Formats: sequence, structure tokens, C-alpha cells
Amino acid sequence: MPTARGKLRLQAPLAPLVWFKSGGPARWLFEPADRDDLQQFLRDLPAHVPVMALGLGSNLIVRDGGFPGVVVRLGKPFATVERLDEVTLRCGGGASGILVSSTARDARITGIEFLRSIPGTVGGFVRMNGGAYGREVKDVLVEAEVVLRSGEVRTFSRDELGYSYRHSELPERAVVVSATFRGEPGEPAAIQAEMDRIAQSREQSQPLRSRTGGSTFKNPLPRKAWEVIDAAGCRGLRQGDAQVSEKHCNFLLNLGSASSADIEALGDEVRRRVAEHSGVELQWEIQRVGVAR
Repeated sequence: MPTARGKLRLQAPLAPLVWFKSGGPARWLFEPADRDDLQQFLRDLPAHVPVMALGLGSNLIVRDGGFPGVVVRLGKPFATVERLDEVTLRCGGGASGILVSSTARDARITGIEFLRSIPGTVGGFVRMNGGAYGREVKDVLVEAEVVLRSGEVRTFSRDELGYSYRHSELPERAVVVSATFRGEPGEPAAIQAEMDRIAQSREQSQPLRSRTGGSTFKNPLPRKAWEVIDAAGCRGLRQGDAQVSEKHCNFLLNLGSASSADIEALGDEVRRRVAEHSGVELQWEIQRVGVAR
């Protein structure tokens, strides 16, 4: 491995870092000290070594054999939010949606409240065009700064990222180190009220205190994923300790000791039953990475 100023660990457990609390270790886990440290590390890392960025570990299944390369986790040095002008924020790739939306509120910037509802970090939002409650990252993103697998630093405008529903053209294995978001002038009280409404809606409709990965499948527009799953009789369906949530059936749960293989197999069974019932081919929204045991 190249030398680095940040933390570099061999055979690092990933299960404690992901919401499902399942899966194998990373061959290497790297927490860079800053952007330059990440840039130099990736530049010097042999080209055949796989690289994956990890945020809060939501929306992710790490298979039971682990990840056979380097997992890059952006820690505190990247969990920053800086106000650039009256309506613009520059956010580190490791900043959470809660931090970004709360900072926007305090800066009297509206239009970014929806990030409060997405359980992840800026890097994941940018890559997946994260969205909720009628808005998506493409609606507020100005540009994103990334470190490519080669170690090169590049800035992509929103248009260059080729956004579509839960998809971007961001290069594979690139790590988002910052993003610039632009909202509109607003009043903190109104912004907070909208954030409270979003939080209450999530509390009522989603299994927030469970071991889950968030929304499992992309909505087969114009329909909702949960609707076709429910119609196919999958609400509460189990495989071992993996279960389709009864509260929101586009969420899979680890009831305690489910393996990642159990969770992924349950998701594939849901896809099979939905296709058989309605002809809808559900597409995974949750990322599945690593190798099977």
C-alpha cells in the first residue's frame, strides 16, 4: 500500500459501519487526512486494486466475503459546510444531509430541506442523484469536486454529471470530496417547519429504528415500488432473519442475525414475485458490493 497521513487499516470490519450490520471486511479501509492525502494515495495505488467510497453505510449491502480492495471513508475533515454567498453552500463529501440542511436553515437558505430526509452523505447524494419529497440533488447542485481513481482532481458541473432518476454519469471509483449547492433566500422558521414536516412524515411511514438499508428498489415510475411489492403479497415476507418491512415494504430489515446473502436473496425473491404478479421489473436502488462468501 502507498504511504498515507490518514488512517489505513487491514481487514477492517465493515458490518459496524453499515446500516444492515452485516457483511464481510474491507481488505483495506482508508480514512484520508484531507483531499491531498486522498489524491496522493489513489495516484500511487496500483491500478488493479478496486476502490469504493463509503458514507454513512445506508443504501448498501456489503456481501459476506467483504470488499477485496480499498474502501475510502471520508471522516471529520470532509464533514464541513461553508457558506459562499447568500444562497450557496460548499459542502464536504462526508457531510450528512442533516448537517447540510441545518446549516442552510441557519444561513436563511431554503430549497435544501429535502436533504434532511436522506440518510447519507454528500458524496452519495451526488453520485446517486439523491432525492425525496419532490426534489433531487440535480435541482440544487452547482458543481462537484471529485478525486478520480487515477488521483486526478476534477470539478464536474451539474450538466456534466448527466443526471437522471437515481443515477449520474460520475466516473466509477471516483470519490466526491465536495459539492456546491444553491438554494433561495428563506426564513429560518419556515425552513424549520418544513424540516419538521419531513421528519414527522419519515417517522410515521418508515422503519427508522431498524437495521435497514433505506429504499431498496427504484420506483418504477409512474408507480411506487412499495405499491407493486405490496400488491405481490410481499409485505412481511421473510428469509431467515431478513424481512420485508411491514411498515414500509420497500424497506428490507435485518431482524438480528441475517447475513448479507439472506438480505440480497430476499430482495431477489421480491423482484421475482413482483415480476410474476405485475410484469414490473424492479431495479435495485441499494448498492450491492463485494464478493459472496
